[in-house]
Amino acid sequence: MRGSTAKGGTAKSGTVPLARFSAQTRLRALQSDILELILERDLVPGDPLPTENELTSALGVGRNTLRESLKALQALGVIEIRHGFGMFVAPSNFEALTDGLTFRARLSLRHHGQEALQLVEVRQALESGLVGAAMDRISAEQLAAVEESVVRMEALAAAGEPFIEADAEFHRRLFEPLNNDLLISLMDVFWKVYRRIHLELGGPYAVDLVATAAQHRGIYEAVASADKALAAERLSTHFDGIRTIITQTSA
Repeated sequence: MRGSTAKGGTAKSGTVPLARFSAQTRLRALQSDILELILERDLVPGDPLPTENELTSALGVGRNTLRESLKALQALGVIEIRHGFGMFVAPSNFEALTDGLTFRARLSLRHHGQEALQLVEVRQALESGLVGAAMDRISAEQLAAVEESVVRMEALAAAGEPFIEADAEFHRRLFEPLNNDLLISLMDVFWKVYRRIHLELGGPYAVDLVATAAQHRGIYEAVASADKALAAERLSTHFDGIRTIITQTSA
């Protein structure tokens, strides 16, 4: 009969076999169990996990199945496996998120750039939405550090040199007054992804360096004058350039 298969097969070519699908479901369930165990035992980053023998006994699984789940959690940055030392709760690590977003953004550049544009949109909303709160807390020293980044960008632009690091430093310094480590980590993630997008689109020279430096000068001046609405508007506009490049390149 058309579409019939041998026992354990699939009805359609290219679909995931039922046995394999079930195995993946069980592994995801086991990973959730390991995460719950970490939470229940109140472990924090750097704390050792129970040994493999303890985990297999506590979770009721075989050693090979456990190891497969642990490797998946390590890839996600949840645990850290140090050969010869044991397994530990991993410190905050956004590398897995960075790698995933970078791949999705690069892939999307070959298919209308939708996910890359969405990434720009998220960062645009994040920064323009939080700049007012950062301005409420910024000190004179922190404001001077923001201007220092602008001056560095202007000097590099005048010499025709790209200023990727100075640009990242500007945004990091602008939001440091919030004392929000998660925000700074997310901005670093976004920046690493943007850097890869820039290379994909032809490198930093695809950007008008002088105009970009001037945009940052404008953002700084709005912040220095305590004009929250203008600072948010200029930050939002700042992202239009990369959005245009992505749209034109992936069209």
